[in-house]
Amino acid sequence: MAIIVQKFGGTSVADAEKIRRAAERVIKAVKNGYQVVVVASARGKQTDELIADALELNPNPPKRELDQLLSTGEQQSVSLFAMALDAMGYDAISFTGGQIRMITDSDHTKARIKSVDAERIHKQLDKGRIVIVAGFQGIDENENITTLGRGGSDTTAVVLAAALGAEQCEIYTDVDGIHTTDPRIFKNAAKVEQISYDEMLELTSLGAGVIYTRAVECGKNYDVKIHVRSSTEEKKGTIITHEVPQMEGVVVSGATVQKDMAKIGLVGVDNVPGNAAKIFACLAKAKVVVNDIVQTEVSPEKANLSFMIGISDLAAAKKAVEQIKDDIHCERIFVRDDIAEISVVGVGMRTHYGVADKMFSALAETKVNIDSITTSEIRISCIVSKDQAEQALEAVCVAFELDKPAEERAKKD
Repeated sequence: MAIIVQKFGGTSVADAEKIRRAAERVIKAVKNGYQVVVVASARGKQTDELIADALELNPNPPKRELDQLLSTGEQQSVSLFAMALDAMGYDAISFTGGQIRMITDSDHTKARIKSVDAERIHKQLDKGRIVIVAGFQGIDENENITTLGRGGSDTTAVVLAAALGAEQCEIYTDVDGIHTTDPRIFKNAAKVEQISYDEMLELTSLGAGVIYTRAVECGKNYDVKIHVRSSTEEKKGTIITHEVPQMEGVVVSGATVQKDMAKIGLVGVDNVPGNAAKIFACLAKAKVVVNDIVQTEVSPEKANLSFMIGISDLAAAKKAVEQIKDDIHCERIFVRDDIAEISVVGVGMRTHYGVADKMFSALAETKVNIDSITTSEIRISCIVSKDQAEQALEAVCVAFELDKPAEERAKKD
């Protein structure tokens, strides 16, 4: 019998009525002949409330104890879910991450999964039970509870789907799938029927928040078909899968905007081997996550180097580069925290020309100035002023007709 994994986020299990509605989804899959594994997040804003409780007592709580606390949110959800299914006449059993031996490293609050023992789940499925697993959590090799970082329930679901050989992993959310851009900014954004892992990885890394980046990585690595769909509507959502030839017919699959960004520039750095390594070793030690990096030679002796970071890492990054400044003979450091990043993504860029021209022309016509540009094989990103971010995103969306379904755009390209 085929297995399906269904993940329900916090809004989908926020109260008793929503849990019953989610349980009906599960029962429907059982009636359709599937063995079902459910992954549930903490209810509503419970994780935020637990963090607030912790900070009220200790402004810098030990991360191990924070994981002990935060894991209780999902444990409540899965128990309540099992109770709801029992009341509806279906045999269900709930497990914590530790009980299914989801082993992680010991990096508390942002642990990474190392292995899963699926045998316990298979035994329960073979008994005819619906298995419900707490998302977002595991245990390390010393039996300490760990959590996977915000959005980690997505990762739990995809990893379980891989370990169980599931037919697909359904991610239920409060939207009806993945859209070409944020519909809160560009109201006519079209829903995407199918998107490749690589495109989705780019979009999530650039700010698209429908699904967690690490979940998509796991899907790609273990060939798990991911179906992002609405928890309130029956219609099909968006399938994330391997790239197929027809995807190249669509030049741009989506556009994103990131407003919580900052840029640090190092001017007049000695242009010698090893200096870049020193800079980024210092940033890594400070646990700063670096995004786009641009280095330009201004003379045989000197170079300018800049990089993008999340605004939350700005203080740590500034401190790190100040420490290394004299060692690399940096003449000046400048910081911008008034910027945003506009990006377009699509595997069709590999086989179509003119994408950059169309994007830059759209921004120029809207009088949006470009600070810097970075690219990958399937992405173009521009740094613009934050106060022009939404205007810039809308201009790009109009230029690439992201209000239309992919099949309509493919016919024109």
